[in-house]
Amino acid sequence: MKPIVKLIVAVLLLFCLADMPYGFYELVRFAAAGAFVYLSYDYFKSKRDGLGFTFAGLALLFQPFFKVALGRTIWNIVDVVVAAMLIILIVKAFGKK
Repeated sequence: MKPIVKLIVAVLLLFCLADMPYGFYELVRFAAAGAFVYLSYDYFKSKRDGLGFTFAGLALLFQPFFKVALGRTIWNIVDVVVAAMLIILIVKAFGKK
């Protein structure tokens, strides 16, 4: 389940680089925040606290209720970095199996 969640969020974040309607960005914030809460919980449960805190921080950054105004350029950089991190985690997980 975790690889699918990570892949979906990574794709959504990369779609944010395109010029989309504002509602799409709101949807991405809800989806990303929910996914990051789930991933944080899962990593804490499996005793990987570093990733647990990372995803908890990302959940706070992406949460849609109290928006963090970073500007479009910085948000695009954040989106690409987070998407790349998620893809790297997927590749590492499949490399271990």
